[in-house]
Amino acid sequence: MILKRISILNYKNLEQVELELSPKMNCLIGQNGMGKTNLLDAVYYLSFCKSATNPIDSQNMMHNQDFFMIQGMYLTDDGAPEEVYCGMKRKQKKQFKRNKKEYSRLSDHIGFIPLVMVSPSDSELIAGGSEERRRFMDVVISQYDKEYLDSLIKYNKALAQRNILLKAEHEPDEELMNVWEEMMASAGMVVYRKRVAFIQEFIPTFQSFYSFVSQDKEQVGLSYESHASQGDLLQLIRENRQRDRIIGYSTKGVHKDDLMMQLGDYPIKREGSQGQNKTYLIALKLAQFDFLHRMGSRTTPLLLLDDIFDKLDASRVEQIIKLVASDRFGQIFMTDTNREHLDRILKKIEGEYKVFEVKDGVVTGRMEEGDEKE
Repeated sequence: MILKRISILNYKNLEQVELELSPKMNCLIGQNGMGKTNLLDAVYYLSFCKSATNPIDSQNMMHNQDFFMIQGMYLTDDGAPEEVYCGMKRKQKKQFKRNKKEYSRLSDHIGFIPLVMVSPSDSELIAGGSEERRRFMDVVISQYDKEYLDSLIKYNKALAQRNILLKAEHEPDEELMNVWEEMMASAGMVVYRKRVAFIQEFIPTFQSFYSFVSQDKEQVGLSYESHASQGDLLQLIRENRQRDRIIGYSTKGVHKDDLMMQLGDYPIKREGSQGQNKTYLIALKLAQFDFLHRMGSRTTPLLLLDDIFDKLDASRVEQIIKLVASDRFGQIFMTDTNREHLDRILKKIEGEYKVFEVKDGVVTGRMEEGDEKE
């Protein structure tokens, strides 16, 4: 998939942006706080129907404005044109349209424009709680497997209803509790099986990327833990009902799943340096790209790289540059405050690319040819 043109009105600090984009490399240069990440976030929004940084839509609207709009003109891998539009007025429900036809369910759009974003906030995958790591799995699998997304939605609905009953002042209705627990177990087992299959397929690719970027300096591991691996999930949920009533929420289920991230034989959260953590996260995201490309609809994902070179030594930066400049990836959007980093990448790009300067929400750009840099 290629984003040919994007139009933005009143999104965060971007008052009015109209850009014609390169099919390969689009570089955004500017100081911090100028709007580079906001532009990437608008591209992200068109894929996931929400912001990567703020889930409250009304807060993504420019201050003192009553609406925002993002529109993207795409070309599929087969060359077919596609138009995606999102608009929202203050205090109204947002509209999401594909080729001028509004979606009845936003979940139907997920996966149509596969996208992988690497950003500083990814550090929470290592440093944060298990919710961040589950979200990582959910974002990947949901983009190519509709059954997974439907099961996840059903599971979360049943979990929320069971938690309401657990918090009730009076003893909850037995029959109603059974209904929600059965839905949790049924949908939860679908989620569990698909997460297991994903991780087994994902690990070798992830380790290969880490090995390339680190030049085999360290070994890394990734493993999946779930209550569902302990046996009958419905039985496990029911066995803990009385304990859950005392605590006030559900303690067993796939909403507690986690990914164990290791450097050598130890948790990377405890042992990893800043550079090793950054390499781990970049390898995870590049493996996510590769996985989506192979396992999804064979549509080439967009790759968004937000300030990825910070905290990396020169040799690792060079290895990443070799990767992203190769034919392995499709259209790329990259931000940096350091023009030298980008120039080193651009020297390796064959054909055209675009460089955009972002200052106070205003974006200006120019087309350049890779051959001119040689």
